[in-house]
Amino acid sequence: MARENWQGEHLLRRAAFGPSATDLNRFDETPLSSVVDFLVEYQRQPDDVDSRIGRSDHVSVTTRGGQFSPNTNIEDARQRWLFRMVHSERPLQEKMALFWHNHFATAYSKVAGFAGGLQATKMMAGQIELFRQHALGNFRTLLMEVARDPAMVVWLDGRTNFRARPQENFAREIMELFTWGVGHYTEQDVYAAARVFTGWNLQRVPANGNNNDPATSYEFFYNANQHDTSAKTFTFPIYSDGGRTIPARSAADGMQDGIDFITALARHPETARRLARKLWNFFVTDLRPADPEFVEGVASEYLRNTEMKPVVRYILRSHWFNDPDVWFTRYCWPVEFVVRAIREVGWAGFSVDAARTPLTNMGQTLFEPPDVAGWELGPGWFSTGTMLARMNFAATLAANQRFNLARATAGSRVTPEQLLDFFLFERLTPAPFELGPYRELLSYVNTAPWTGSDAQVNAKAAGLARLVVGSSEYQFV
Repeated sequence: MARENWQGEHLLRRAAFGPSATDLNRFDETPLSSVVDFLVEYQRQPDDVDSRIGRSDHVSVTTRGGQFSPNTNIEDARQRWLFRMVHSERPLQEKMALFWHNHFATAYSKVAGFAGGLQATKMMAGQIELFRQHALGNFRTLLMEVARDPAMVVWLDGRTNFRARPQENFAREIMELFTWGVGHYTEQDVYAAARVFTGWNLQRVPANGNNNDPATSYEFFYNANQHDTSAKTFTFPIYSDGGRTIPARSAADGMQDGIDFITALARHPETARRLARKLWNFFVTDLRPADPEFVEGVASEYLRNTEMKPVVRYILRSHWFNDPDVWFTRYCWPVEFVVRAIREVGWAGFSVDAARTPLTNMGQTLFEPPDVAGWELGPGWFSTGTMLARMNFAATLAANQRFNLARATAGSRVTPEQLLDFFLFERLTPAPFELGPYRELLSYVNTAPWTGSDAQVNAKAAGLARLVVGSSEYQFV
């Protein structure tokens, strides 16, 4: 795929994490429909990325005490996920896991406050694996699994949801945030839903008969003795015949209450529309509201069977997604910015650990959304401080890659214009620069007399990468 193939680059920025040099070769002259199939049908690609951690030709991770343990150490878990985003052969799977991480926002700190750091890391890593497993799967199934996910049970206080005193947090958020949104339920519905989930709890599973064994874990546990067995009536239909009451059931059969309720939410047209609007913001643009035609088209596709794969395929093939007017019209999330920069600038000798603190300074710490509503997206990512953090990261990465960048310019250094165009059109993928900023970049390069010598290129290549990646034009995908 030639660098002038703006449409292909747009697809790889939105449905992946930007094109690496390998992607440019792999998809050279490949029809866009085939690239969409490659991204969406990711199960055809190997999921061996974790086995490549530590390879010298990949981005590095930083170990503490010589051990890398992403299932028990939250900082290692963050590194592992960044590594996967940089190198996975299934980039859309990781991109959707990031989408669901924000949609079902759960924070490590609260989970650790209950279970301790080791167990909380296990639970949070398990939740991301859940999002990965169901990234483009059935939303009803994902919603069911999230309701039983140990990290979510802790996060929204399901472990204190007892028959005698129903806990309403999860009941409220599954309607307000996870499915159809504000304005479609009442406080009566919240209370009824809380009763639906009474008894949905956790149990500690000791390893080798010892609760202190590091292999000990928390698992979902339905405590029938704590389930409210009486009927629950809602202000909206639960069943296809219009019935609004979940019938009284025995405690042993009480989990069916939650299954019926989740099924009703997942299959509701307002859930379909709300997901459509969020997917518009994620894949199309967050600079303007979703086109009503898009919302209804996506909702119709979703309501066939609540499967996400055909929904995302529909979006990526749609005229809304492929309209040149929406190129570079979504604000780049900090994690997207970091991963895209690493993939485009280079990674040899660079550790993803170096991105953890900058990401926090940019406003996004993986596994630590600020609240149940997730991160404030769009222009909310940007302030003087967060933009400075992005520019500083660009400087750190470019300085680390300065010799690799200089070597990559071979054949593109005869003139200052040629060197600049190498970075703007062959190496990096910023939005097009207007004439004024372009001339400023050219002025930075133009050391008179220009000879294209190694010394000149070594002095300018990393600086150019820093300026482009730190520019406003690079902050959109």
